[in-house]
Amino acid sequence: MQHDIASLFGLALDACSRSYAPYSRFRVGAALVADDGTVFTGVNVENRSFGLTICAERAAVASAVAAGKTHFKTLVIATPDASYPVSPCGACRQVISEFMEPEDSVVFGNSIDSLVSVKVGELFPHDALHDLAHREHQS
Repeated sequence: MQHDIASLFGLALDACSRSYAPYSRFRVGAALVADDGTVFTGVNVENRSFGLTICAERAAVASAVAAGKTHFKTLVIATPDASYPVSPCGACRQVISEFMEPEDSVVFGNSIDSLVSVKVGELFPHDALHDLAHREHQS
């Protein structure tokens, strides 16, 4: 099943309405497409201890893994409370690289007109997990 970026951004934006962000007032929604076309959404869930906050991207991945999916092709992130496109944090980049290939797409923006599209390999270059796998295949 093929999903266009606009509809995925719409799903991520809709997910933002369920975000739990009472401290920052910074809602984030994510729509994650598994390799079989199934879409999972996630939202940020804050906590008084910001270190315990769950990002929307990781929430979507956790939901997908709980459903038995571990390979993803596209991740779209909506940050409507920002004045510019906000990319995933470092922790999310690490998790994204665990389940997506370097050529897969990550799209993020605060509005449909501001979307930035990058490959996972651009977002998280020099990924040791993929570097080691590539090196093993060359041996």
